[in-house]
Formats: sequence, C-alpha cells, structure tokens
Amino acid sequence: MLLTRATEYALLSLETISRADKPMGAEQLATQLSIPKSFLAKILQSLAKQGILESRKGAYGGFVLTKDIHDITINGYGCQYLTTKCFDRIECYNANYGPEVTARLEEMVKKVEQDKFVHGGKIEPLILITDLNLTTKEGNWIEKEAVRVGAKLQLLDHHATGRSAAERFAWYKLDTSKCATLITYEWLQQHYGFDKENEYAPIVKAINAIDIWKSEDELFEYGKVMLGMISGAREINRILFPAEDRAFKLSLIEAAKERMDNENAPIVLDDDLHQIKKAFFRQEANNTKDNLVAFFVTELLTKDKQRLTIHYKGYKGILGYNVGNTSIIGNTCMVNNPDYDFYMDVNFRGHFSLRSNNKLDVSEMAARIGNGGGHPNASGGKIDGYKDSFVYANVRKFIQDYIDERSSL
Repeated sequence: MLLTRATEYALLSLETISRADKPMGAEQLATQLSIPKSFLAKILQSLAKQGILESRKGAYGGFVLTKDIHDITINGYGCQYLTTKCFDRIECYNANYGPEVTARLEEMVKKVEQDKFVHGGKIEPLILITDLNLTTKEGNWIEKEAVRVGAKLQLLDHHATGRSAAERFAWYKLDTSKCATLITYEWLQQHYGFDKENEYAPIVKAINAIDIWKSEDELFEYGKVMLGMISGAREINRILFPAEDRAFKLSLIEAAKERMDNENAPIVLDDDLHQIKKAFFRQEANNTKDNLVAFFVTELLTKDKQRLTIHYKGYKGILGYNVGNTSIIGNTCMVNNPDYDFYMDVNFRGHFSLRSNNKLDVSEMAARIGNGGGHPNASGGKIDGYKDSFVYANVRKFIQDYIDERSSL
C-alpha cells in the first residue's frame, strides 16, 4: 500500500486546495508545493475528470473541491478515535459538505432531545464538531438549537474556509497550523484531562504529519501508510451501515497504534494490514478476506432486511447501496435469505447489479427497469435519471418508485 509519487502529489494538492479560501491554479500549487508544474497539471486534470476537482476559468479561476475529502481520510476518523477513547457514552456522525451537514446537525440535536427526555437532568450534553467547517448560516442554526436543548457546543477545525465563521462564534476554534486530530487531542487534554500519560500522542503526531504534510517528521511515513489504510477501507458502505463502517475504521487506527513501537513500523503496518482486516471480519472459522467480508456484510443485510426491502411485480428483494462484490455478497445473501427472491445493489451513478437463486429471471427485470440484461440469475443495467442521496431511505424510495413506474409500462 505504499503510495506512488503521483498519489502523494494528488493528496497533497487536495489537502492544500481544501484549506484555501479561493480557487488555486496549477502554477500557484506547483510553486507552493515545489512540484514540477507539467507533472502536477496532469494530476489535477485527472482529478477533475474523476469529479473530485472542478476547474474554473477566468482571472480568478483555478481548481476547487467538488466534494469533501476528509470523511474518507485519516484526520476525521482520528478525531472520532480520540473522542471515543475520552467519553464513555458518545454518538458519532460523519458528513460531507452541503445538505448532509444540515441533516447530520439535525440528527445530533434530535439525539440530545431524546437523551434528555430519557435521562432528564442526569446528563450534560456536548455537541462536539471536528474536522468540519460550517457556514455562518449553519453556525447560527446550531448555536440557537444548542441553547434551546441545553447542550454545550464546540467546534474544532483547521480549514481556512471557516475563518469568517470562526471570527463570529466563540465556540468555533480554528487553527490552520495543525490537523483537526491534534486540535481535538489538545482540547480534550485541556478540558477533560484526557490521556495524562500521553499514550495517544504518537498516533496523533503521525496523523498530524501526514495531514498537513510534514514530510520531514519522523512519523510521516507511518502516517502515509495510515492514510492509505483508511482511504482503502471500503469494505463496509458508510451510508448503508455507518456505525459498522466507523467501528471498522477505528479498529484499524487502534491496530496502527499498537504497532508504532516496532522497528520499521511503516513496513510492519503495511505488511499486517491484510491480517488486521481479516481479524475484524472473522466471526468463526478463518477464510479468505473476500469471503469473510461477504459473510459479515451479508449478516448486516440480513439483520436489517426489513429496512432494505423492495418489491418488483410481487417479488421481494433486498436493496444494497454501493455494497459492491455482488457476485459473492449477492449470491450469499440469496442463500441465507430463502424468503427473498432477488438482491439488488445500486451505486452512486445509478448502475445496478441483480442476483437471484432461480426464483426470478433478473435478466428480464434488468431489461425492463434499466435497459440491461444478462443471466437469469445474474444481470445488471443502469437507471435513467438516477438521483443519488446521502440518506439511504431516499435512495430506496427513489429505486422503488422507479421500479413501480417502469413495471407499469
């Protein structure tokens, strides 16, 4: 999992652009990061083609992020790793920018209200927001809601784009010289007496080194392996199973912490990652990682199948979202759920895969709903006009409405 030079430059560019309060051009980035302009320009264009960056024209043009990069990197999960170690009772949330931020803030306020209803005055709720910058509008809303529900409010971040909000709100702590994990660590130590023995200081230092790209730091290479470790942890879908996905990623950070004292620690961690992942997914007997993941995810799908149920012409199916590995997971899901007729997995672009176990001709279903086709037990296609969402319930409703509409034609 060692990163190529192009990948290093891409990650460094994304981090730098995410901190900027205006578009950044290739020449400006190349000068600031000491990267050959021609090489960097190709990397930036590739990121733009993938939809990660947007290229804006004009005198004030340059590259800007089209999506948040921090929910899939080590820094955001580093903050959650520390807070789960500090607090005995905690609920964690992840959000990209835009509508998802508002939705997650609303969920947090609702959870505080529920807890206060159950426990009364026995709790002192804290809404702690880390590694995320809010707009002034979002800040005004959460401040009023925190006062209304009687919760303490604190935000800890390092993105320069939050400067105007930080100047307005006393609870908005901004420090662009450190990563959010280090800011969170120091804040927890100061206000909650966390980690008096500095047990977590090395792992925090490694995350800080890679997040703000301190290549001269002795823990930079270790942080680089951790960065790839978290960004490559895609076995569980974040939208479909957020708690399990978070538990998986935090377990990886814990495993990384345990290996920091080893000689040649970056290589040790890199070599061990496959076994670390297998250990998380293994339930009973050992197996290949793909099979262990398939069994684990299938069990999640089975336990939650009522929430995931969709229908097609009287047939009952389980709908996954960006689950992937349909050949193994879809078939395993059908074997383990004989009361269901088909399995469908749709990705964020609207492409879908179908599996059945001789109960439904999914090639006919694929042809009808998605101009697709294939085998009677294994088919796929694409949904026209697919509308993606960060809320699974919205995805499920869209798919069900689409199936109903196409089935009636």
